[in-house]
Amino acid sequence: MRKGEKTRQHIIEKAAGLFNQKGYAGSSIQDIMEVTGLTKGGVYRTFSGKDEIALEAFDYASRILMGHFLNAAEKAETAVDKIMAVCAVYEDPVNHPPIEGGCPLLNTAVEADDGYLPLREKAAAAHSQFTAFIQGILDKGVSSGELLPTLHTEALASFVVSSLEGSVMASRLTGDNKHAGFVIHQIKTILSTYQIK
Repeated sequence: MRKGEKTRQHIIEKAAGLFNQKGYAGSSIQDIMEVTGLTKGGVYRTFSGKDEIALEAFDYASRILMGHFLNAAEKAETAVDKIMAVCAVYEDPVNHPPIEGGCPLLNTAVEADDGYLPLREKAAAAHSQFTAFIQGILDKGVSSGELLPTLHTEALASFVVSSLEGSVMASRLTGDNKHAGFVIHQIKTILSTYQIK
């Protein structure tokens, strides 16, 4: 990797943690300079500005998060176990979030709701990808005969993603992982009602 590419990757990685903790609006070029150890010229030689950095940093954080989900699911055999393994990525959002600062999808979605449109579009695409991933697992569970054919996989996938993200917000807001625990338990209970015994 060339020096310029290394610098670019360094900025992306450091900015991803910064934006995930302080938010896009709450982070300045000065903050990016501080976390990267670069001068303003060093940052601007690599990126046109904070907007460009934010988009690439979100992509980077999203890839890491999706990697956690994929790795968790690959270690499980059944569809239900795969979903529960994905849920376990969020079992301790207070002390051990999957990425420094919490969930980049949740943090960005909340902040970018009325702000920077391109970042909002990135968050929406990541949400769709996560939901489709969960739905794909459920679809395989139905086709393999593990789950009832009456299961509305799109609806349950939306419920799982929305519930997980909400539980991360509640747990981090209150400093209590019980909210994540409650949601994970309820997801398991719901899945069990669709299992073919």
